[in-house]
Amino acid sequence: MVNLKSGFGAAFSRTAVLAVLLCGCAAGPDFKRPEAPNAKTYAPKAMPDETAKSDVAAGALQKFDPSRNIPYDWWTLFQSPELNSLIERAFKANPTIESAQAALQQAQEYVNAQRGYFYPTVGANFTPSRTKLAGNMGGNSPGVQGNGDIIQTYSNPGGPAPFNAPVYYNFYTAQVNVGYVPDVFGANRRQVESLEAQANFQRYQLEATYITLASNIVAAALQEASLRAQIAATESIVGSNRDALAIMQKQKDLGAISALDVASQESQLAQAELSLISLSKQLDQTRDLIRALAGNRADQDVPETFTLASLHLPEDLPLSLPSKLVEQRPDVRMAEEQMHAASAQYGVAIANRLPQFAITGAWGGNADTIGMMFKTGGGFFNLAANVGQTIFDGGTLKARSKAAQQALVQAGAEYRSTVITAIQNVADTLYAIQYDAKSLAAAARSENAMRLTRDLTKKQYETGYVNYQQLLTSEQNYQQSVIALIQAQTNRFGDTAALYQALGGGWWNRDKMADAGNKGSTGDKQ
Repeated sequence: MVNLKSGFGAAFSRTAVLAVLLCGCAAGPDFKRPEAPNAKTYAPKAMPDETAKSDVAAGALQKFDPSRNIPYDWWTLFQSPELNSLIERAFKANPTIESAQAALQQAQEYVNAQRGYFYPTVGANFTPSRTKLAGNMGGNSPGVQGNGDIIQTYSNPGGPAPFNAPVYYNFYTAQVNVGYVPDVFGANRRQVESLEAQANFQRYQLEATYITLASNIVAAALQEASLRAQIAATESIVGSNRDALAIMQKQKDLGAISALDVASQESQLAQAELSLISLSKQLDQTRDLIRALAGNRADQDVPETFTLASLHLPEDLPLSLPSKLVEQRPDVRMAEEQMHAASAQYGVAIANRLPQFAITGAWGGNADTIGMMFKTGGGFFNLAANVGQTIFDGGTLKARSKAAQQALVQAGAEYRSTVITAIQNVADTLYAIQYDAKSLAAAARSENAMRLTRDLTKKQYETGYVNYQQLLTSEQNYQQSVIALIQAQTNRFGDTAALYQALGGGWWNRDKMADAGNKGSTGDKQ
């Protein structure tokens, strides 16, 4: 038994060593990361490094600093405790985060599963059996004891059996099976490489999910703040129109104006009320969105409310170079990992066209009693190697190889398209920030002029120089300019938040922030 086992083990070891020596370089191209774009700016002409300034809320001058890093919790730069707490809760409760985390874990387990093919497969089985032989067989017939065990064989060629009773006997087989497929041409290595790239894809997808969720919450909070301010201004417009209508009704009763004038004013009031209804609907829908982003039920409100006055406009803005942008944007990194996976799959397709190797072995024993299975004469082993090469398959493997090659070409083109779109996204946002500042300055001038006009008209009304209708018109025009100012302020906040998202959202600083927090916690304890 010992000699048999050691002989099998030595033979298998020599075969395994030989298989390992046969393993050379993996088939197919080795993946190389694409070169980063060498552009220094986001436009043919250099953009200004600072924005316009205006003396109103959210009118601060903003400067772009290429050396400034992007914090992971960039939304805290708006200095809103309500916004911070809402995003922190959403990260824990929103199901899109849980889904992305599960997808990442699944991809990592697929990698672990594929790595298992680098090792031999070992299995064991035990097969007990009991057999009945017919008792009417001629020729050689075994004799049996009373307990059913076979004791000898009688020779009676061509004659009747020396007994007419059936024969029963037991038989036992136990063995260990070993199978190993050496990765001679790297098919499994390429498959693991592909799955690792897919796991990295899911990791960047998780980061993108965090960034998108935070950005959506910031946008929804800004929308709520803007709508609340616009509703307040529109309510003033509605009130002015109601006052005007009441005055005109009295004037009509006195015969000073016609019914047409009253109808015209009723139309203006209805239009203002329609605007108010539309804004109120948008506010309720925005609150619904905020509850959904926070992971709340429809009947579970969030305690936070938002106003423009509670938000601070970040003044020092980061501006990564295009060569750095491809490292920071999760969507670009995802496209890169897709290209990496396609490159590895091309290697798998090439390796499948080459000879396939396999080694199998078994060691065990068998006997009619368990105690005799591994005694002298009961043991057995086998060791086999196999090399197979497809000679004809109708061009299947060749076509799959070409298809994998084209998938790599497609992934490369999609990567370049993603990079172009990412750079365009940043450029659009930079332009938006510049023009937002100019628009806000213009809106501020308009609001200031309309406020002055209203104040002067009010004085003229008090002295009897103009009528009340003219005063109400000046008030309505002023409130319209306030609404335009609110929208300009909202755009400035929104496009500033969009810049942080366009530059990658600072996900690479997540671990640094966690480490700093841990050190801080340790220091507090000490």
